[in-house]
Amino acid sequence: MDNTFSSYKIDDRSLIAFIKREIHNLALQLGFTPHRAAETDIIVAELTSNLIKYAQGGELLYRAHHADGHNQIEIYCLDKGVGIDNIAKIMNDGYSSSNTLGHGLGAIKRLSNDFQIYSLRNWGTVQYVKICDKLDFDIPLMASGFNFSAVSVNYPGERFCGDGYYIKYSKKGFYIFVGDGLGHGANAHEAVQQAIKAFKQTTEHEPTAILREIHEKVKKSRGLVATIAAVDYKSENWNICGVGNINTRIYRGLENKTYTPYNGIIGHNIPRTLNSTIVPYQKHQIIVMHSDGLRTRWNLNDLTSIIKQNPGVIASSLYKDNIRGTDDATVLVGKII
Repeated sequence: MDNTFSSYKIDDRSLIAFIKREIHNLALQLGFTPHRAAETDIIVAELTSNLIKYAQGGELLYRAHHADGHNQIEIYCLDKGVGIDNIAKIMNDGYSSSNTLGHGLGAIKRLSNDFQIYSLRNWGTVQYVKICDKLDFDIPLMASGFNFSAVSVNYPGERFCGDGYYIKYSKKGFYIFVGDGLGHGANAHEAVQQAIKAFKQTTEHEPTAILREIHEKVKKSRGLVATIAAVDYKSENWNICGVGNINTRIYRGLENKTYTPYNGIIGHNIPRTLNSTIVPYQKHQIIVMHSDGLRTRWNLNDLTSIIKQNPGVIASSLYKDNIRGTDDATVLVGKII
């Protein structure tokens, strides 16, 4: 299992049976029982048919994942339709806006281990579904600390993703790495994976020193751009440094700031002098880091109440609105609880 999502543009009902079969087979490969795989079929059928029926199409992202001791399938369903005015109302069984039985979203919620939905009028809808191999498994709630999600999608037609991310934890804090190998495809994938390997193994603590070590370790690769954002619990600070065009932004309420990386290519040429930006680490902050597969002219404050949503909904909303479609794309969102 890797971290990337498979993507399907859904604009025709004929695609639904194919996607159902593909995800059904994936569920069986993950060890889902035939009954649980059949429940997964119902979820996928509801999500995809609703895309066609109400939004005239959209995009479905899915991946296999292992977390909390369980194999899982994660799905994002994204559209730019008319949106939903009253989500609470349509979640009730029996409610329908199209003369059907009205069991769709209620069934998705009952059969999934986690279901999130966010919608705005004339903006569209984002739905997130997590399906574990056991229906009765309760997703652990994080009482405090750092909660994150990421959406990472290959350049269309490529088997490998040239973007990558990794989070490393210690008793003193944690480190976030987001990187983008030059170009896309197998060589870009190799470059970013070499960087992640070096990031995992390093004993350095300062992002500047870590970037220099990665630079030495990937010199035989195509090269990459990357940013490291580190948190030190004792000093209660972020320590941020990057080389190349990874976009990094921290929100706290309506306030936000973008942190500019240095020019250069890790593995080829980086500045002689690298200095980190020090930022206070505070509760209720949201950090967003993404590759240049997404446009940079966005503002979370333009989306009503989006900061109240979980990181996956925020990440997929940014992906939906800003995907370029000309490169691999990764967006990582973390919330300080």
